[in-house]
Amino acid sequence: MSKKIIKSMDGNEAASYCSYHFTEVAAIYPITPSSNMGEFVDKWAADGLKNMFGMPVKVIEMQSEAGAAGAVHGSLEMGVLTTTYTASQGLLLMIPNMYKMAGTGLPGVIHVAARSIASNALSIFGDHQDVMAVRQTGFGMIASNSVQEVMDLAGIAHLAAIETRVPFVHFFDGFRTSHEVNTIEVLDSNVFSRLIDRDALAKIRELGLSPNRPVTRGTAQSDDVYFQSRIATDQKYQGVDDVVNKYMLEISKETGRNYAPFTYYGAKDATDVIVAMGSVVEASKEIIDLMVSQGQKVGILSVHLYRPFSEKYFKNAMPKTVKRIAVLDRTIESGSTHEPLCLDVMSMYYKEENKPVIIGGIYGLSSKNTTLGMILAVFENLKGEQKDHFTIGITDDVGKTSLAPIELPHALDQTAREVLLFGLGSDGTVGASKNIVKIIGDNTKLFSQSYASYDSKKSGGITRMHLRFSKNPIRSTYLVTEPHFVSCSQESYLNKYDMLKGLREGGIFLLNTKHGKDEIVDVLPNSYKRALATKNAKLFIVNAVEIAEEIGLGNRTNTIMQSGFFKLNENLMTFEEANRHMKEFAHLSYHKYGEEVVEMNYKAIDAGGNALIEVPVKPEWKDLTDDKVVVDDKRPDFVKNLADIVNRIEGDSLPVSAFMPYDDARMEHGSTAYEKRGISNIVPRWNVDTCIQCNQCAFACPHAVIRAFLIDEEEMKKLPAGTHVKKAVGKGNEGLHYAINISPLDCTGCGVCVSVCPTKPEKSLKMVPIEEEIATGKVELAKHFHANVTYKDIGTDSFKNTTFKQPLFEFSGACAGCGETPYIRTITQLFGENMIIANATGCTSIYGGSFPSTPYTKNAEGNGPAWVNSLFEDNAEFGYGMRIANETMRDRIQTVLYNNLDKMPEDLKELANEWLLNRASSEVTRKLQKPLISKLEKINQPYAKELLELKDYFVKVSQWILGGDGWAYDIGYGGIDHVIANYEDVNILVVDTEVYSNTGGQSSKSAQTGAIAKFAASGKKTKKKDLAAIAMSYGHVYVAQINHGASPAQVNRALKEAESYPGPSLIIAYSPCIEHGIKGGLTNSHLQAKLANECGYWPIFRYDPRLEQEGKNPFKIDAPRAPKWDLYREHLLTENRYAQLSAVNPDEAEELLEQNRNDAKRRWAMYKRYEAMDYSINE
Repeated sequence: MSKKIIKSMDGNEAASYCSYHFTEVAAIYPITPSSNMGEFVDKWAADGLKNMFGMPVKVIEMQSEAGAAGAVHGSLEMGVLTTTYTASQGLLLMIPNMYKMAGTGLPGVIHVAARSIASNALSIFGDHQDVMAVRQTGFGMIASNSVQEVMDLAGIAHLAAIETRVPFVHFFDGFRTSHEVNTIEVLDSNVFSRLIDRDALAKIRELGLSPNRPVTRGTAQSDDVYFQSRIATDQKYQGVDDVVNKYMLEISKETGRNYAPFTYYGAKDATDVIVAMGSVVEASKEIIDLMVSQGQKVGILSVHLYRPFSEKYFKNAMPKTVKRIAVLDRTIESGSTHEPLCLDVMSMYYKEENKPVIIGGIYGLSSKNTTLGMILAVFENLKGEQKDHFTIGITDDVGKTSLAPIELPHALDQTAREVLLFGLGSDGTVGASKNIVKIIGDNTKLFSQSYASYDSKKSGGITRMHLRFSKNPIRSTYLVTEPHFVSCSQESYLNKYDMLKGLREGGIFLLNTKHGKDEIVDVLPNSYKRALATKNAKLFIVNAVEIAEEIGLGNRTNTIMQSGFFKLNENLMTFEEANRHMKEFAHLSYHKYGEEVVEMNYKAIDAGGNALIEVPVKPEWKDLTDDKVVVDDKRPDFVKNLADIVNRIEGDSLPVSAFMPYDDARMEHGSTAYEKRGISNIVPRWNVDTCIQCNQCAFACPHAVIRAFLIDEEEMKKLPAGTHVKKAVGKGNEGLHYAINISPLDCTGCGVCVSVCPTKPEKSLKMVPIEEEIATGKVELAKHFHANVTYKDIGTDSFKNTTFKQPLFEFSGACAGCGETPYIRTITQLFGENMIIANATGCTSIYGGSFPSTPYTKNAEGNGPAWVNSLFEDNAEFGYGMRIANETMRDRIQTVLYNNLDKMPEDLKELANEWLLNRASSEVTRKLQKPLISKLEKINQPYAKELLELKDYFVKVSQWILGGDGWAYDIGYGGIDHVIANYEDVNILVVDTEVYSNTGGQSSKSAQTGAIAKFAASGKKTKKKDLAAIAMSYGHVYVAQINHGASPAQVNRALKEAESYPGPSLIIAYSPCIEHGIKGGLTNSHLQAKLANECGYWPIFRYDPRLEQEGKNPFKIDAPRAPKWDLYREHLLTENRYAQLSAVNPDEAEELLEQNRNDAKRRWAMYKRYEAMDYSINE
């Protein structure tokens, strides 16, 4: 055995560590939750880390998982060891190549952080649906149940693939294992070098394609030989289980941990056994230890080698005394008699006369928490009713499949210290928690574990970190419910969540609050006071927000809260030692941002531990009753019965019946308006006296929190006393008053509105504490405007007029300061009542439709954007199909109307003719819809009945296809190219962040030269793909490049022109993103966008093919007229994606950044040539 190396890491890092040593080429593509594996490999390769062959891994990022699989296949054909990493839909895209690789005996390995598949809904969380969908491909399949097992077994997939020439999938639970940080023993990489079969590797090299020994592979066969050939290739699976077992025995010798294709844990004479694979096995061991100690004959059979499924090794491991087996599947297979693993187990006993009772159940879909009480219920079911097709973790009051969990009196590992940290999505709580676990796990004798639990918001949602520390290895693969320590970084959570539920006797609660020692007593809800007193707990407060602002960290309180944790948990590590390690981690995490940022974090570490204030917990608090809560009974049923419960993080309590009314996977529109999250400590206040009524703030606001209103005399009379208004300016606004209204509880505090406000010397908006706005009635005022002031439609000729219209996209879960959402809000103001949106998976779909939050809403007439998401890779085709379907039905309307004109009364005939003449006009057909329906309802004729069945198609739909640059430039580019090559009237909006924003900042083909991004750790070497130029080459596509920071007017004009164009349109929108690392944060997103235009980085232009028909040049550069190239470098260096290049890759930094500017100059020169072309018509 090698010398033990103990380290804290997550499952993804463990898989990457092992696979790196075997890998010569890695073809990668990002998808949650597997992206980190590719990122680790890319980073190590950029750092020059060598594999076992003495070379850094060659990493290539492909345009999709299908492309990655093709590249893996091609590389393997050359005799080169090749690996990829994926999950979910990404794995499904690899299936065609997986069949080919397996059929031709290529030793590739795919590491999978197993994840749910999008069906009724997308979910990024973990289960086995994806890996079960590839079990028939011919790949061997190895399952790891914990972070330690990932470390131990990942290499076996490579070793077995090389020796058997059978490719392998190695999988583990997404998030539960992939993102769980645990203290593990790291394998010495020399073990892999010792175990690899060099002769088999030489054979692989020999079989690689080469003109020196030419062969033909991948041929077509006919019916006379295919069958025999297929059977011949199948012979290589004989003995694969023995090879895997051989390597598992070797790893067992090396580690002292027992591995085999199937391993058993429990009573030797067990009668009741669970069969499972994945992280549930670890938790099951905990409850089995308790049950066996009580004399119960129970155990668990853990599946490690799932394919090929070996009867020999299965029955070797299963106790001969078994009478009852419960098989747990972390997947669902609709229409099947049982789920896959259960069917495999049943087949093992098919021929036996005295076979055990075998039942199957489903657990853990989409990372559903699986507790010890649920596993105990499975054993109890085996002893008693033996219900088959059962479920655990849910209440199925429809199909009656669920087993009720059995409560346990306390946590089983009484030596463990359990911690629960509540944070705000994107506030750094996750990173701080991982640092805590790594510091303790790597520098004490304690084992440590962290696991993150998120909601589905892109940013600003609730994050809960579940931490454990113990003298024993931690097997608790379930959430913390009985914490010793709870901390909360967001004071607004006090009135939303029961954060002290389960707090242990003598526990500690740390709260980040701006209130002092005396004030907090009045703020703290009675339920919290009662819980603290009842549990004899301690209460500490810290004003982390104030400290962060003083230091210069803005709203990043994570380092301060991390320091506070260590100060209050010195039983784990002395604060002095923790302080030193925290600073080491701070330097590691932030040095790429510069020494100034590192020093700020050092100060935060020092300040956090010293700024804690203990608030005495009074015994009389035990008798307090809950504060009265006023509930609005007028809230829609969807909100009351589903959204409110989910938003209180109580969604696990919802039974199946609650979802039956929505079994078609729909959500009701407008639910975000009821959330009122109050997540920002500061919100904007409007100064009526200095405001010039430009509406730039309303246009720029990423969350539609700021709205411009025109108020008529009747509405003026109803305004609450003291409401600030002023006379409206502008032609046609005579007699109206003007106001800016702000919804404080919906604000994310980004400050973009203040940065874009042009008034000088005093801004007309300033950020103030939210309490001040609440105290002065601004929340009630926002409600009044919503209910009593109408949105005035004064046209959309200017962006200012457009902002007076109702936004039908509001209060999304996008990042504070998001650069994408202003475009989406604007298209809903322009065309929302007639829109259908096909949305590619990505940021826009996550903040656009994550249950139960729907930012898309309806106007007073009940009309609004109809929104749907399919997949990442097919969105252009998806939207195209919607357009074709809609127009097909409208063709039918046209036919019916035309054929029956002579049968119609005159008034209906007049309406019908008007519709036939204006079929292509959304505005006219919208006006005609109600009169047509009204007339047709009075007519008892077959044509009238048919037309009424088609009434939803009367209005000409504005079809939009929406997504980001990862979709448009990479995975979905082929679809976009096909759609725009046709002449259908669709509008494609690409919100271009030049990076894969949703999966965490990986490089796309939209990224520019020199940009540091994940999968481009040493700076991107290639220039940005010019999607606009490609589209313009067709000649019949309307194309615009827009930028909300450069010209709101051009944005408004381009969007209107695109929608009015009777063919395909493509709008590419510059979208500042949190992944850019803009200096000063996304507060400056509009200013940064403006600078991007001025310096020539992002010119804005329009290409309208209609002009060519008039003999005019269809191409026009709107801005800048002359780029300020001297500002170009300044622009790049105000974004960390470029600025850190000097630190990461100093030798190439100057060259790459200069190349970036030269690329921009070449693009500019090309656009100027376009603009100078002569399109005059020669007679």
